[in-house]
Amino acid sequence: MSQSHQQASLPGCPSCEEPLEPGDLFCGACGYDLSAVPAPPGDRPTVAITVPAQGAAEPSAAPVEWPPAAGTDGSDRPAPTHRPADLPGVDSGGRPLASGERAAVRFDEPGAPEASPPGAPDDVPGDFELAAPDPRTVEHAPAGASAAGAKVCVACRSGRVDTDGYCENCGHAQPRERDHMEQELGGVAAVSDRGLRHHRNEDSFAVSCTALPDGSPAVVAIVCDGVSSASRPDEASAAAASAANESLLESLPRGAHPQQAMHEAILAASEAVNALAQDPGQAMEHDQHRHQNAPACTLVAAIMAGGLLVVGWVGDSRVYWVPEDRSNPPARLTEDDSWAAQMVAAGLMNEAEAYADERAHAITGWLGADAYELEPHTASFKPDRPGLVVVCTDGLWNYAEAAAEMAAAVPPEAHERPLHGAQVLVGHALDGGGHDNVTVALLPFAVTARGAGSA
Repeated sequence: MSQSHQQASLPGCPSCEEPLEPGDLFCGACGYDLSAVPAPPGDRPTVAITVPAQGAAEPSAAPVEWPPAAGTDGSDRPAPTHRPADLPGVDSGGRPLASGERAAVRFDEPGAPEASPPGAPDDVPGDFELAAPDPRTVEHAPAGASAAGAKVCVACRSGRVDTDGYCENCGHAQPRERDHMEQELGGVAAVSDRGLRHHRNEDSFAVSCTALPDGSPAVVAIVCDGVSSASRPDEASAAAASAANESLLESLPRGAHPQQAMHEAILAASEAVNALAQDPGQAMEHDQHRHQNAPACTLVAAIMAGGLLVVGWVGDSRVYWVPEDRSNPPARLTEDDSWAAQMVAAGLMNEAEAYADERAHAITGWLGADAYELEPHTASFKPDRPGLVVVCTDGLWNYAEAAAEMAAAVPPEAHERPLHGAQVLVGHALDGGGHDNVTVALLPFAVTARGAGSA
């Protein structure tokens, strides 16, 4: 049944979405200058559609015997294969990775609340002033601070920011903490940005390092993408990333197989998102105009431990493998839970046709209380050569969909400077239009001499 929402009778502020009164020249909540903002164009944001289940539920699966990672085939390419359907792994229920029919779907439909800010055309970023810094042009470390230590406005670049977070010169509200986030640890780095079209960042990530019982390192990257048509998608993605990370940091040090640990982490993330449906939270006033369907998000994660690369996902965020030696082929290691992927798997369309369809990004799997059935996917690999693992939301891969395109966007030195590489990839998405939130984590994968598998 279609889950629609009631549109606000008046347009909202393009910066904070506060409802406006006729004739307003400035937003009463954030001070946004409305005088140069034209009428908003039509949009096709994500809304939720729930379809009744067909048939009875399947009986509980037998306990899973987690397979070891597939070794290399002796050829001059890494263990991951080119096509997602050929991955040498199984999902967490012991079934092949290619998924069958699902009972629910979220897809694009006119009239949903997550419209682009007024003034933003459909094909290029709008001319409206950004309320967040552009990571392509703004320094990320001490940027925004004057010589005297006071913050400088990111909009006019000259006014001081008062204690309430507004520019004393132009009145613009300053970026929220989640508008642009960066983190780097010893073996992993991640960057998340609001993009150029959304009023807030609904993505989240977690990166961490721990040790296995034998003392060897384990590196974790988790990326979550909030479903815009759902209530509080930003809270959903943050809860999922945090819960999955905590689960992995608890299970890996006690010796759980990384693939089993990944499965448990996805279940923990699902429980955390489900719990939000029982908690009204602290919704902002503009959310009262949104249909209150359950908070939801997608999740994708990667673990590097004991020479293995383990990936897990629900939804359409992805993991790519980019070999350090670019003469070797890259690969995509996940298969989307999406309408397009199902059409390709069923042989009804090729990839080019399916992803060109307006229904391509309809997701058929997500974390949330309204998901009919949780189907976590996990797979393990044992690369025989060093490379880079790219974990990202569709805000990035929309602009580098094929594995070769993603590899071309990754800077050559990214395996040595993962934070810089992540910044460059976010910039690539913004240069392409920045129509969505953008999040990417990079994990350089090193191979020891005894495990290289080649002369």
